[in-house]
Amino acid sequence: MKRSLTLFFISFCFLARLFAQKETPAQHDSRMQWWRDARFGMFIHWGLYSVPAGTWNGKNEYGEWIRTSAEIPLETYDKFQGQFNPVNFNADDWVKAAKDAGMKYIVITSKHHDGFCMFDTKQTGFNIMRSPFLRDPMTELAAACKKYGLKFCFYYSIMDWHHPDYLPRREWETNRPAGDADYDRYVSYMKAELKELLTQYGDIGVLWFDGEWESTWNQARGLDLYNYVRSLQPNIIINNRVGAGRLDMEGLTKQGMFGGDFGTPEQQIPPTGLPGTDWETCMTMNDHWGYNSHDKNFKSLKEIIRMLTDIASKGGNYLLNVGPTSLGTLPQESIDRLKGLGRWMDLNSEAIYGTQASPFTSTPWGRCTMKNLKNGFRLYLHVFDWPANGHLVVKGCMNKLNKAYILSDSKHPTLTFSRSNEAITLTLPKNPPDTINSVIVLDFKGPRDFNNPPAIICDFSGLVDSVNVQLSSDRPNVEIRFKVSDTIRDVDTSGILYKGQFSLYRPAYVNARCFRNGKPVSGTSSRQFKYYIPNAARSVSELKPGLAYRYFEGEWDKMPNFKPLLQWYFGVVDTLTLAPKKRNENFAMYFFGFIKVPKRALYKFTLVSDDGSKMIIDDRVMINNDGLHSMEAKSVELGLNAGYHAIRVEYLQRTGSAGLELYLESPGMPKTLVKKEMLFHE
Repeated sequence: MKRSLTLFFISFCFLARLFAQKETPAQHDSRMQWWRDARFGMFIHWGLYSVPAGTWNGKNEYGEWIRTSAEIPLETYDKFQGQFNPVNFNADDWVKAAKDAGMKYIVITSKHHDGFCMFDTKQTGFNIMRSPFLRDPMTELAAACKKYGLKFCFYYSIMDWHHPDYLPRREWETNRPAGDADYDRYVSYMKAELKELLTQYGDIGVLWFDGEWESTWNQARGLDLYNYVRSLQPNIIINNRVGAGRLDMEGLTKQGMFGGDFGTPEQQIPPTGLPGTDWETCMTMNDHWGYNSHDKNFKSLKEIIRMLTDIASKGGNYLLNVGPTSLGTLPQESIDRLKGLGRWMDLNSEAIYGTQASPFTSTPWGRCTMKNLKNGFRLYLHVFDWPANGHLVVKGCMNKLNKAYILSDSKHPTLTFSRSNEAITLTLPKNPPDTINSVIVLDFKGPRDFNNPPAIICDFSGLVDSVNVQLSSDRPNVEIRFKVSDTIRDVDTSGILYKGQFSLYRPAYVNARCFRNGKPVSGTSSRQFKYYIPNAARSVSELKPGLAYRYFEGEWDKMPNFKPLLQWYFGVVDTLTLAPKKRNENFAMYFFGFIKVPKRALYKFTLVSDDGSKMIIDDRVMINNDGLHSMEAKSVELGLNAGYHAIRVEYLQRTGSAGLELYLESPGMPKTLVKKEMLFHE
């Protein structure tokens, strides 16, 4: 029977993949359009964790993770259900507060990691209808969103600390044996709840998954769940946490893995956005997602408005969180900031909604968003630093400027401006209309023509023998000229005309510039390529396949000194893996042996870990990502001669999820997990 079910699951996943591929790019864009235009949404973390309000056993540092962070037994945590009675909850008040703040959609926790369902479900008694409240807030919020014109969306946790079939158990839960647990049965339970969410509350804009990082979840299950959800509501949008391919808190999806419809940077804004990818930064107003009565470290209105602007200028969405109390009210600090956001958005929302990322590589005065017009385009200059001399210089656009005005001035009087080559100088009033962010509108004619310098494209920062380099510009009617030299300098008309990829055989600077009709029409881009002296290969003999490892247990915040520690056991693994671990938390391991590289070349190693890790090559620490953190990736380049090189990887795990991966790439060899054929030990 189990074999038949396994074959059915594999067949279904294959069919599901084919189903997912039926959507054309145009259909995908159409499905995503409202979300791309919205740019701004409200995240709501609300559940049983609001009852203790962040405090347990004299400590007040907790939030929505309090059940596992404070190690509260299940039978104790369940008692919060009888205390949860949000008598002050008013769906209209919440949704209107979001609308007045300029938000276009709401994402609320239907079920967080603690497993408590904030909706009327027939799948478990651990839900709000079995609390003293006896109302379904999701029904009321769905109606309020429809009334005020916001998209209603659900957060749903794949991880569930309450359900008897969810695996793995929390390590400290020694009184909850997992012998009878059936993870496939849990997935069926989860799908039944998702069917309720997607059939009882009308059209749902987004299904925002989370808690996908534990080893029991995988790519096949993620793709299957994605297609199951879209079979219930074909137009719904689903984040990349439905799969098992999220790399880290930067929100990217691992290369070659399924990534849903958009990436999910958490508590951070990607420095240059995620070009070519839909993405949404989720962020707290203070230091916690769920309500913590002691947390008063709220971001200022200035920070929030500028974060919203920064995200929009990079082509992303902003999902800003509020954590309601157990009585169903929003913290006053959140209300105050939402009202301040509303005042700014009332005058400037045009510069946020439906905009594209900035076309400029540099905006020293603030940020920029953009929209297409019928016969041209519009730039919104978000001026953070109002010029004291009344003159704002905007460099980089070669198009004819048709009109300039301040967005918040309803009469839109034209600003005076002048041009000198590619620089436009605007004459502004003495005082800014807004001290946080004043928006100036520039309307241009014709197709976009920005004088950004050409991109110098190469996956590596240097070479051992040679490296290939490409140059690129998306500007019309330009040619790229470049020089290879020992210093950074401008490129004049004597530079080499770029006709395609070229190779470097020595360390040098590559300088490149765009020309039109023999005249420079951009600044110069420069990039240095260094020479890496390759490490000599080791002389070894009689090696065995795989890496040796040592396993230790204990509680550490930093990588321990392994020498005096008592090892619990040791062994050999084919690849770098945490599979031999005995515990999910509070352990450390190190792996040692040799890695064999096929040729003399520059190699890039990328070590991904949660928590701390180190990589030592040929007795030198090359990557140090020590300490407690979520999934993070760090890379290093080094030259290696063909043959064997000593390698040691150290790993530390305290609490939460565990993960360790090592990737390798070189010129001519794409990035891939280190293969078992490359690893050996004595």
